[in-house]
Amino acid sequence: MDESSGSGVAGTRDVTVAAAFAGMRRVVPVMFRAGCPDCRGSFELAAGALRLAIGATSRTTFYSFTCPDCDTLVRKPAGERIVELLTGGGVRTLRLHPTV
Repeated sequence: MDESSGSGVAGTRDVTVAAAFAGMRRVVPVMFRAGCPDCRGSFELAAGALRLAIGATSRTTFYSFTCPDCDTLVRKPAGERIVELLTGGGVRTLRLHPTV
């Protein structure tokens, strides 16, 4: 065992949290463009303001958000590309199970 390392494993060394993250840059939050069909407002929303529900079919797959302008709950269909963009951008996803 290498006594100078202090880790108890030969050939390794302790790394501080600051050293481990030294090369990382600040993460920029993903913003999504959206529009409200009621008030016709156009705005950008952070991933946390959106919800994605994935159902068994394309008819039961949608995303939703609350319009920041008029406070209306908006629900829009989500095709494959939209699902890919939203999930990749960190939007919380709910998988819907078909009822039997």
